[in-house]
Amino acid sequence: MWRGVAAHSPLLLRALPPPPPPTLLLVPTTNTTTTTTSLAPLLRASSPAPPRLRRVAAAAAAMHDGAAAALVMGGAYSLVLAFDKLSERHIVEQSLSRKIVHVLSGILFMSSWPFFSSSAAARYFAAIVPLLNCIRLLTHGLRLFTNEALIKSVTREGKPEELLRGPLYYVIVLLFCVLVFWRDSPVGVVSLSMMSGGDGFADIVGRRYGAIKLPYNRKKSWVGSISMFLSGFVFSIGMLFYFSCFGYICLDWERAIWKVALVSFAATLVESLPISDVLDDNISVPLASMLTAFLVFGSSPQSKCGLNTAGE
Repeated sequence: MWRGVAAHSPLLLRALPPPPPPTLLLVPTTNTTTTTTSLAPLLRASSPAPPRLRRVAAAAAAMHDGAAAALVMGGAYSLVLAFDKLSERHIVEQSLSRKIVHVLSGILFMSSWPFFSSSAAARYFAAIVPLLNCIRLLTHGLRLFTNEALIKSVTREGKPEELLRGPLYYVIVLLFCVLVFWRDSPVGVVSLSMMSGGDGFADIVGRRYGAIKLPYNRKKSWVGSISMFLSGFVFSIGMLFYFSCFGYICLDWERAIWKVALVSFAATLVESLPISDVLDDNISVPLASMLTAFLVFGSSPQSKCGLNTAGE
């Protein structure tokens, strides 16, 4: 009835609002599957793994880390044995052999860290290596056991009590760095690089070409100090780059180069001081490196690459 009236009444036609324009309804078809599929990993990641799977994963990580620790321990023992044989056959001088072991032990130990798993317990498995070496040095240094090959390879004068000084301090620093800093901190990496590579090459080069001595320390030479600065800098940059390739450390390299140079200078300055009779270089060099690196790098880990850092 009203339609008929509206059709014949112009007043009603003017009062009625115009009909709304037709709307186009878009219904997703093929994209629905794509969206659902792309959300699947997020849904799986947000849901916690069953306890049984977590236990299996933890057991697998422990087996992996145990095997890695055994391989690293075997490699460390083989390194000392190899250079002991070289010095016995007079292929390498004993003093040079000792310093090469000094350089390679720390660098190769650090190089093995990426081969441990990403679990929180990985650093403790890696710490087994310096811990066993620490026990070994203590037992032989206290004359509980006798191993002439070990004594000759890591001491200056071939006395067992020497094992309780420089060599023992060395492995204690390794143990400290692996437990406190691990592989995502530039502080530990640079400190070990300066102790192993920097201090080691300072002695190798300084003993052979260090004719011109420092004015404030006649036991140290200009050549030795310069070689320590350069080798420590190179080893530090090299190891930082090595860990950055695995995604453990991310740095602004322009700033990092200057920071490492400052750490190398501080460690070289401390190593050159006439305090080695009171404080061993294996304590003073890493300690100076750690303090300086704390100031320039900060204490927080630099692991912001998003790779291989889970669980650490």
